[in-house]
Amino acid sequence: MPYFWTGVFILVVLFFITITVARRITVYEFEKGIKYCHGKFVTVLGPGQHWFMPYFTRIDKTDVRPRFVTIPGQEVLTSDSVTIKISLAANYEIADVNTAINKVQNYAASLYLELQLALREIVGGASIDDVLEKRAEFGGRLMELTKDKAAALGVRLLDVNIKDIMFPGTLKQTFSQVAAARKEGQAALERARGESAALRNLANAAKMLDNNPNLLQLRLLQTVGESSGNTVVLGSLPEVVVPKKPKK
Repeated sequence: MPYFWTGVFILVVLFFITITVARRITVYEFEKGIKYCHGKFVTVLGPGQHWFMPYFTRIDKTDVRPRFVTIPGQEVLTSDSVTIKISLAANYEIADVNTAINKVQNYAASLYLELQLALREIVGGASIDDVLEKRAEFGGRLMELTKDKAAALGVRLLDVNIKDIMFPGTLKQTFSQVAAARKEGQAALERARGESAALRNLANAAKMLDNNPNLLQLRLLQTVGESSGNTVVLGSLPEVVVPKKPKK
């Protein structure tokens, strides 16, 4: 019996020591817990409440919700030696917490650098006309170039897009002149089309009048009926006979 009560006493003491010393941490739905024991990585904890002994165990929490990174204007030289500034916007999330936190010093800065290098590679192999015409395709090409490198950092790229393209002042002026010339050409083309259509209509009308002379009189009567205060004489003038002088 004495041994029984001694064992119960020891268990009670250990229970109170555990309650006093142990700590509880809550990992929320948008977080992951990283558990270390004696400085070594143990496991990744999911959402919920977790007890641990703070003297030899540590639990860090990491937000794993998708996040955005903006790369401001980068000066890039195109294949035809035109310097432009391009800014990017990328959306990513942490896919492997252990890799992102324990195996990479700064996953966000590393991803930033990978996107910069990929942008320079793509733009450096394209002309200025390609940059303007295929701007929407660059996001997909950036994804293809960086998704594997991002996975090696423990993150997953969700979307990459070009935000802005900025040109030097002289190039802006050139583009404005090209756009103005294009608009003037389109306006001249429309005027020529209108004049051609009008001439075509006149030619058709003349042909109809040649085939049907009475249409001219009908059109004249219609015009007179629509107007007022006009006097119109229809019919041909009488032939004037000039008497010949007698021969001498």
